[in-house]
Amino acid sequence: MALHFSWEEFADRRARTIAAMTARGLEGMLIFRQESMYYLTGYDTFGYVFFQCLYLGADGRMTLLTRAPDLRQAQHTSVIDDIRIWRDAPDAEPARDLKAILEEHGCRGKKLGVELEAYGLTARNGLRLMLTLDGFCTLVDVSDLVSRLRVVKSPTEIGYVRRAAELADAALDEAVRLAKPGAFEGDILAAMQGAVIRGGGDDPANEFIIGSGRDALLCRYFTGRRHLDPQDQLTIEFAGVYRHYHSCLMRTLCIGKPPARQVEMHKVAVDALEACKAALKPGRPIGEVFDAYARVVDAAGYQAHRMNATGYSLGATFAPNWMDWPMFYHGNPEEAAPGMVFFIHIIIFDSDAGLAMSTGQTVLVNQTGCEALSKRPLDLVVK
Repeated sequence: MALHFSWEEFADRRARTIAAMTARGLEGMLIFRQESMYYLTGYDTFGYVFFQCLYLGADGRMTLLTRAPDLRQAQHTSVIDDIRIWRDAPDAEPARDLKAILEEHGCRGKKLGVELEAYGLTARNGLRLMLTLDGFCTLVDVSDLVSRLRVVKSPTEIGYVRRAAELADAALDEAVRLAKPGAFEGDILAAMQGAVIRGGGDDPANEFIIGSGRDALLCRYFTGRRHLDPQDQLTIEFAGVYRHYHSCLMRTLCIGKPPARQVEMHKVAVDALEACKAALKPGRPIGEVFDAYARVVDAAGYQAHRMNATGYSLGATFAPNWMDWPMFYHGNPEEAAPGMVFFIHIIIFDSDAGLAMSTGQTVLVNQTGCEALSKRPLDLVVK
């Protein structure tokens, strides 16, 4: 079997989940988030794009309802024994199949949690679920329950994150090596992704971000590639990924001699990153990390060119994105704790001047502060 954690670790995770369910007065849980399924059982698939649900009872029993292509996937990658299949058909209603499973587990009239904030549970399927189970049981949104358990990583998980960080460094090395006048963005992107895959890593939960020229001021992937000019800028945001655990980096590289304002922007970005790392301490609200970013950037006169958030938690995530809960923004009261992993990104995009500058690192919260997982310097790269 392709299990990346011990049976004992999976059992402990499920026990803690059941304890959290019981504390909320729940007798079972309908799990739709792929991250939760992977965390609790090892189940690894992209089949969640269709209706798929893992039932976990307060008694520890589990039943997975999925499609036929994922039967062997679940058998090979998870500790789930009870796997049921709903059949594709013009009149298929998997919510009814789920209701029959819940009846079998004695859930009629019971209070069950459900993960409504799940990419696989579309609005259409969610509505069908609610209509099918209306009057059968009481459903309570517990989309945060497993996420709160997942946010603090075990020693094994931290080992995977550290390996992901090594792969991210390897990808950055490729970008720095290839970025020069005339270079094709596609070659840079292919080399970065290749470094991760050759290192035994995985595809990221969302696309690598790459843009040059004025497109360096974008922080989302978009289609289309160009060659770098003799005087240019290249923004990259990407992740090393290992066993689905992500470690992200972000950089803006300069092609040709950068203007003085962009050099200043780099200094401000690095100063802000260091201030954010200093603010990330166990027991303190993570909103203070954003405040450190804003304080440094605003004091340097770049308030109009910053973002309203400055990073987020990372872990084992699946498409369509690698951003995990919680996020750094003003007033976020969630407290940092040892074992949490965060990506801190500093973004300064001056649209008036057409200049971009960014830097970012993945960090691990420890007993006193945080540790940067990347071994690469934050120096301005000029090619």
